[in-house]
Parts: sequence; structure tokens; C-alpha cells
Amino acid sequence: MNDQTPLRQSADANIFANGCAYMDDTYVPIAEAKVSVLDWGFNKSDVTYDVVHVRDGGFFRLDDHLDRFFASMAALRMKVPYDKAEMAEILTECVRKAGLRNSYVAMVTTRGVPQPGAPRKPSIIPNRFIAYAIPWVDVISEEIQERGAHLIVAKTPRIPAASVDPTVKNYHWGDMIRALFEAEDAGADTAVLLDLDGFVTEGPGFNVFAVIDGTVVSPDRGALEGVTRQSVLDVCEKLGIPSEVRPMTADELREADEVFTSTTAGGVMPASRIDGRIKGNDRPGPISMRLKETYWQLHGEGWHMTPIDY
Repeated sequence: MNDQTPLRQSADANIFANGCAYMDDTYVPIAEAKVSVLDWGFNKSDVTYDVVHVRDGGFFRLDDHLDRFFASMAALRMKVPYDKAEMAEILTECVRKAGLRNSYVAMVTTRGVPQPGAPRKPSIIPNRFIAYAIPWVDVISEEIQERGAHLIVAKTPRIPAASVDPTVKNYHWGDMIRALFEAEDAGADTAVLLDLDGFVTEGPGFNVFAVIDGTVVSPDRGALEGVTRQSVLDVCEKLGIPSEVRPMTADELREADEVFTSTTAGGVMPASRIDGRIKGNDRPGPISMRLKETYWQLHGEGWHMTPIDY
């Protein structure tokens, strides 16, 4: 850890104020964090990552995110020279240096740059670890969350799980980007994708939920096993709201009483329309709002929080 910049300094003086990254054993301002064009993470999307958020000066479910990240690396046969405790300290230091109380914090492992003249074997490429902390971002803005997101069911199908495992967090977003253009063309905020059999999977950066006859339902396929998704299911249990993880058709989603989404970068995010169909009174539904409010209330009470010593 080469950089010795003081941790407590004014925002004007802090070179990390816009974000701090860790790479090659050095902390650098986020604008200086670079990846080689020869890195397979860049030119082949051979990379995995995870994102944990910091809220009010504490990580939320940090251990769960680290566990998922290490599982993703194992699935892709990647290794880095840090254990979970060392990685947690690197993430914490990125937040400290940036001085952020609310932050989007990422951990990334790329396949790396092949050695000149070496065989084209991914197993012998030295992997590269990068971490960074930047100011909080919302996948769906607060203004849109307040009135409820407008969603569409995209015509673009989700990449099959047999090709790209959706439980391993990845940058294979070709299908997601096409779906976002579909949403933009339709005047909607974002999209939900179906698998090749017509079942609901997930959206660009978020899990999906429907409230059907009082039960909160989330798809059982084609989606990341989101940490916030699990938090929603945990909150349902706390509140005595029935919940299920099961197959969900597009028609079930369209006809549901309520629809909402969840993600690390935004928490519980209600929707008010899907494919032009208005839910309730064109505002977030009562169960969605109860889950959203309870989720953030529990945050405030320190639920699953790891405080940061600034």
C-alpha cells in the first residue's frame, strides 16, 4: 500500500474526492484507474465483479458480497493474492480515502493480459484485481422511484444460462443493452428480460418481484442471486408477508397487483407501469412501499452493517 495520503482532509484537497481505486498494490484517484486494451476482461468480457454499498458510513452485507465474489472467481477459475479479510480492508481503505459516507464499492477480477508468445490458455494468464469506491449511484433515480418506474418486457431474450451463468456476476450485457434501447424507444425507464422459454429473469442491474394475491414472487431462473433480493425475502419473513421464488411468466408479471425491483445500487425500487399497464393508482403499491421503507429503516438500525472507522 504505497500511498500515504492523510485520510482526513477537506474535499477540496482530497485527490480521491471523486472516487478511489486500488490496483497494482497502489491507491489512485478513480480517473487514473486504467485497464489495458489487451486485458481479456476488456476485449473478451472475461471478468467477474461484485458491488457492495456503503450507507451512512457502513457496508451493507459485506460478508455476503465477498462470499459471492469469491464463488464467482472460483466458477471462472480465477485467483487473486488476497483473502476475504484482506480484500475487505482494501475496500474499506478505498472508502476511507474518498471520505464517502454513501458509496458504490466494487471489486473486480479480470482474466488479465496474456504473456507475449504464450499459448492461448486462460488458465496461465495472471489475473488482475481492482477495487474502487465512488459516490453513491442509483440504478433507478430517486425521482423515478417516487412515482414508480415504468417497465417493459423486452423482446430481446436473456442470454441462456447454459452459455453464461447469471449467478456469476459478469459484464455480458449485450442483451441488457438491447433491452435498454427497447425501453428508451418505448418511452419507458427500463426493461425486464425473459428467457427463451418465456419466463421472467431479471433486468439491467436488478432483480424483479411481483406481488400476486398478497404473495411476493421472484423468478427462480436466469437471474443473479442478488444480495438485496435475499434482503427483500428476509424482510418479507420479518413482516409476515408470504414470499416465493418460482417460475414466473410474462403474463403473471403484467397482471400482478404490484411490481418492484431490487439492487445494491438503489435498494427496493417500486414500479407503477409495465408494458403500459398501470398498477394501482399509477404509484408504488402498498406492499412495495412497506418493503422499501422497512428495508431502509433496518439499515438505519444497523441491520447487517459493518461500520467504517474513518
